[in-house]
Amino acid sequence: MKRIFAVLLTAFTLLFSVNHAFAAEKGTLEQIKERGTLRVGLSTFVPWAMRDKQGELIGFEVDVAKRVAKDAGVKVEFIPTAWDGIIPALLAGKFDVIIGGMSITPQRNLSVLFTTPYSHSGIQLAASKELAGDKLTIADYNKRSVTLAVRRGAVTVQTAKNYFPKAKLRQFDDESQAFQEVLNGNAQAVLASTPKPEQMALQYKDKLFIPFKERLSQGSEGFAIRQGDFNLLNFFNNWILLRTQDGWLQERYDYWFTTVDWQSQVAEGQ
Repeated sequence: MKRIFAVLLTAFTLLFSVNHAFAAEKGTLEQIKERGTLRVGLSTFVPWAMRDKQGELIGFEVDVAKRVAKDAGVKVEFIPTAWDGIIPALLAGKFDVIIGGMSITPQRNLSVLFTTPYSHSGIQLAASKELAGDKLTIADYNKRSVTLAVRRGAVTVQTAKNYFPKAKLRQFDDESQAFQEVLNGNAQAVLASTPKPEQMALQYKDKLFIPFKERLSQGSEGFAIRQGDFNLLNFFNNWILLRTQDGWLQERYDYWFTTVDWQSQVAEGQ
């Protein structure tokens, strides 16, 4: 009888310890509410997120993150992070969520949870008029003599490899550096998420052009959070639903992606 009682007592103690551990481990949503701050990881690239002439962050993602935090009743803290290290930084707990124009892909989904899409873009190519003025087809750029510039760690890297496996790739930490490589005459073309290629072709119409009528790929962007943060996922998904229904997300998207009314605010070199 004593042996049975001892076994039951041990089992009860283990069960209590496990339940206590689960209760003590607070989810990210609870931590955000207690902290009073939503920590957002992003990487700067126009017009998703960039610096204005006063050094402050502006852009579509910045508007989105600020509105999420406001609706949640907390402050927002932006943590700019190099794109190729942004998922590892999220997993290491450096911030709570990536709101940074991240395309939803199966490979990324193995590491993070994605919300429902809150924006839709694609990949386009902008080419040098001087070095590639006669190149108008995909085959023209799929040659060993062609150099393409891309942002390191972005979905554009895989897009370039899929469409232009023979071309040389030069990868840069910042998207503006990739465009500058073409403007400097060191690469024939650059791949980037729309509408950046189209906007740069308008801004530098004497140097750049868009050779393809159709985008190379279509994409959907979502917030990325750590695996297991289902309460936070539920909050973000419902926020996206509500801000889609009331037209706020579309209004902000149209401002940043279909106009250049904001261009005079942007600091040079972006």
